[in-house]
Amino acid sequence: MKTMQKKLSNVFYVILGLPATAMGFGLSVQIAVLSWILRSKYGLNIEEIGIVWAAGPIAGILGQPIVGLISDNVWFWGGRRRPFIIIGGILAALAIFALPHIGFISHTLGMESIIGVAITVALTLDLSINISFNPTRSIIADVTPEGPQRTKGYTWMQAISNFFGALAYLIAALFGNYVLIYVGVVIILLFSIIPLFFITEPRHLEQSIIDNLSNTASTTKTQWGELFKIYFAHAFSWLGIQTMFVYSFAFLEQRFNVNDAQYLGQIIGWMFFILNAVGSLFPIFFLEPLSRKIGRVKTHYLSLLTMSLGYFLIAFYVRSPQEMYAVFILLSLGWAAVVSLPFAIMTEKVAKNKTGFFMGIFNLSVVLPQLVSSFVLGHYIEKATDKSLIYQIAAISLLVSALLWVFVRENPKKSEK
Repeated sequence: MKTMQKKLSNVFYVILGLPATAMGFGLSVQIAVLSWILRSKYGLNIEEIGIVWAAGPIAGILGQPIVGLISDNVWFWGGRRRPFIIIGGILAALAIFALPHIGFISHTLGMESIIGVAITVALTLDLSINISFNPTRSIIADVTPEGPQRTKGYTWMQAISNFFGALAYLIAALFGNYVLIYVGVVIILLFSIIPLFFITEPRHLEQSIIDNLSNTASTTKTQWGELFKIYFAHAFSWLGIQTMFVYSFAFLEQRFNVNDAQYLGQIIGWMFFILNAVGSLFPIFFLEPLSRKIGRVKTHYLSLLTMSLGYFLIAFYVRSPQEMYAVFILLSLGWAAVVSLPFAIMTEKVAKNKTGFFMGIFNLSVVLPQLVSSFVLGHYIEKATDKSLIYQIAAISLLVSALLWVFVRENPKKSEK
């Protein structure tokens, strides 16, 4: 174990966050490119695009819990999380590389419809991200003690991930989505492999060296009641967020009367650049300090309320791309909270030697809402004459999520050693 890991230095927290950043970058590429390329290059309608997006979450329903359970109980290539991070990173990079070549692949295989190929590519991409996301998040819990250090691990992870996510959307806005695709391939490969040479995983989770040094409890009994509250509350967050990610292009086409595919891609790029750029500042400089003062649960549901407000503003008041960008600054607070704080809260309510499994189960609160968004909401959004319905759904979902998080119990504070 390197000295920076023993001391839990800031450099170590940065390195620890890079594998998750690799998968986050892959997700950013998927969000920026998939709907856009299926619409502009291959002419799929809203409902068909929703079906393509549903392929990955379906795989994730089984993929994350299985990978999590296996990674809790195996050891090879010098770790339990490391092998899955490497394999997932390579597959994700290949799938992203395939995105602009869906038509060529379909033609080569002699398939008249590209939907089948698009689903296969999306399935590979999302399954790869699912394979890796679970271990990249679980490894943070493996090597950090409960309490402020655990929160710091996840907030720093998300700050770094949001920074590179912002970079992804900036590249899309300035240089186009095709440049983003090839940059994404390189970043995913580098960040999912190189950092693992600087992270030492504990061989026995129930006797983590970090836990012993910090005198915190090495194993926590699983708090099932609290977990179900968290899963249910988190699901409503992702129902709204996924609806925004998948269908925003339809709202933009109608509200701003955009018919040019390149211009539409630029607007989407700037929107999500702002979401991640501003969101990269919140975890370290706002969410972590505020969590120490008022608790993580309260910090989280207050952040969700601001996100709900932002969605309402977009649905009823925003009339220009510039106004859209301004509201996305507000949305970035809730986004930063959603992708960081729930992991710190959840991992302290499960047995430490089953973190990977429960992280996989936690993923169901993400993928099941994604399926609802794809299979149910896509149909109604396609038929709706007013596409502001997209952001109305998002606003109500985040409001419900915030109210449900109120009922989650905060764990007793642990002193920082």
